[in-house]
Amino acid sequence: MHIELQEGKRYYSIGEVSKAFNVNTSLIRFWDKEFDILKPKKNAKGNRLFTPEDVKNIQLIYHLVKERGFTLEGAKTHLKEGQKKTLDKFEIISKLEGIKAQLLNIKNAI
Repeated sequence: MHIELQEGKRYYSIGEVSKAFNVNTSLIRFWDKEFDILKPKKNAKGNRLFTPEDVKNIQLIYHLVKERGFTLEGAKTHLKEGQKKTLDKFEIISKLEGIKAQLLNIKNAI
């Protein structure tokens, strides 16, 4: 599950984020409390506003917990021990999935 980050967009609402990942807003709020790497801003009403960096981190958390089956504690440990390495691998996988999708589109068009 991936969110398309919009060029020039500085903040995403919790509704936008939860919809992009097809999860409840309560799960995003829970992850916000559980994972130190998430640091959304809050507006005057107290609504969370996620930066593109936060969204990338949510993608990583989603990948670890929902796709790879990590426990929350396992995901926290994994992020602390190898956050940069994990993020690099995740970005490579994401790019390769995008390339695969493009190639399948080309194949289907032929």
